Order: sequence, then structure tokens, then C-alpha cells
Amino acid sequence: MCKLSAMAGHRPPHRVVVLCIEPLVGFDMTIVPQVLEAARDSSGEPCYEVRVASLDGGPVATHKGYAVVSDHGPDVLSWAETVVVPGMKHPLIRHEGRPTPELEAAWSLLRPGTRQVSVCTGAFVLAALGVLDGLRATTHWEYVEDFRRLFPQVELDPDVLFVDEGDVLTSAGLGAGVDLCLHLIRRDFGVEAANHAARGCVVPPWREGGQAQFIEHPLPPRSEQSTSATRLWALANLRSVTRVEDLVAHARMSERTLSRRFRAETGQSPQQWLLQARLQRALELLERTDLAVDRVAEEAGFGTAAALRHRMRAALATTPQGYRRTFAGPGRGAGLTG
Repeated sequence: MCKLSAMAGHRPPHRVVVLCIEPLVGFDMTIVPQVLEAARDSSGEPCYEVRVASLDGGPVATHKGYAVVSDHGPDVLSWAETVVVPGMKHPLIRHEGRPTPELEAAWSLLRPGTRQVSVCTGAFVLAALGVLDGLRATTHWEYVEDFRRLFPQVELDPDVLFVDEGDVLTSAGLGAGVDLCLHLIRRDFGVEAANHAARGCVVPPWREGGQAQFIEHPLPPRSEQSTSATRLWALANLRSVTRVEDLVAHARMSERTLSRRFRAETGQSPQQWLLQARLQRALELLERTDLAVDRVAEEAGFGTAAALRHRMRAALATTPQGYRRTFAGPGRGAGLTG
């Protein structure tokens, strides 16, 4: 995995190239520079340097009647530590599942170990190049049948926002690219850097990759019926909010109504939302404080260090102490068990 170690002092930004293939989905292309370049380390320095490239160094036509002018040609791929392919509608790739000679030549410039990422139908590009063979991946739900027909060797999961397979990551359509970028920032630089980027972009700081792409009730209910007040209350009282019934009591709704409105407003069940909120609080405490792991677990509402360790292994494949060593400041948490 491309884990970046937290180090004292400033270090060079992580190098990212966005490779544009026409007809390009312009919205997808703008996500990566916008979100990643909003990330800052503890000293306020940029976490990433993002460059936009095309296969010939020239402008790239979008599928909506305008063009994107790239700053670089394919040679910049040899500079990249991470390459991101936004959504595109190239007929050879999308309908036949074959890469163009220009694409294959460009991809040959990647250095070994370069992280490879797709947004939306950019997954077709990675699959056509063989990058996704034998791996789990996702793409926009609308193109699932085409993808499965073209790439049966890929384990497609159409029901999630993004999939992290280590050095290969894929996301669903449009806004899920934002979630994937924030996930990359959390993975590379920690939750504080990701939250800072989310605030700068005015987007939710965390939607887990396993969350469903499609929300059945996309329009929020009237403000007086919203669960927002209950969610704010729960965030302020994670230590004592132990059950969904606590949320039900605060919201003064039936459990069925609460669940329906949570899904409409957050895309998650109350239990999923509460578990995610606890984990984010625990990560913030591990980064920012010297609290013992037992205390972190209590403050975040997990109750015990064992419960926190179980959740972190399942969600992040790490332990509290391992996370703290990677993302906390110098000397923080030394000697604590995790």
C-alpha cells in the first residue's frame, strides 16, 4: 500500500497527475485538483502537487461542448506518484474494452509502484489496461452491465462509493470522486488534513466507501422534520449515545421514520452513521491528543479499547497505536498501548 509516513517538518508534496482522455467528463476532471490541492499539512504547506495532462499535450474535448487545456503531455506520467483517470466516453475503451496505442504508450511511462486511481467511468480505462484484473472495483451504477460484459475478470461492486485495493482505487460517478479524494488524503496524511480539505471545498468530510451509491430519497425532508438537530446532538454526546434508541428518543420519531430520514439525508442507516461518527472522533483524538487508547475509546463512544481496535482493523486495516504513529505529531502518544 502507498502509505505515506508522517514526518517532523515539511516534506515535498505527493505528486499527482490527472490524465484526461477525450471525450472527457469535465466535472470528474476538476474534482482531483480542487480537493487534493485544498489539503494542507500541520505546517500549512500543500500536501499534494497536481498536474493535468493529456495523451498528446493538447486540449481535450469534453462530452458537453467545451475543451480542457492541459498543461502537460504524457511524459509527466513518469514524474507521478499517483495517476488519476477521470470519467471519459472514448468509444474504443467504453464499447470494446480496448486501450488505444497512445494510452498504452503513455501508461508504459509509469514508474513501478505508482498508485492508479479512477473516477467514474475512468474505471473502464484501468480495466482496459489490465490494471483491475482480479481486483474488486466500482464505477457509475448506470454503466454496470457494459462494464461486466467487457471486463468479466474484474470483481465489480456497483453498490459502493469507492473501492480501495491498495495501490489501485476506483470510485463511482461524479460526487463519489470527492469521497475518494478525501479518502486518499485521510490515508496519506490523516483525518485532520482531510477535514481541512473538506471544509475548504464545503463538502461532507467523510462518507465511507461501502456506502450505497444511490439514495432512494435524494431530497431532504422539510427542515422541521430533519434529523440534523439530532445528529448535532449525537456528535456532542458520542460518549453517552450508545444505541439507535437514544437517537430515536432525541428526535421524537419512530425508529422506522428516523431510519427513513437518516437514509434520505445522509445515505446511511442511523447505526452506520453513528459508527462512522465514533470512528472519526477517535481518529481526531489519536491525532491531536496524548490520551491513552482506553480513554480515546471511551470518549468516542466505543466503550473499550478492544472495540475500537476491532473497528479500526475493519475500516482502516490498522490499530490505534499504528494510526497514531503515522499521523500524530512528533513524540505524541509514545509508549501508549494500541
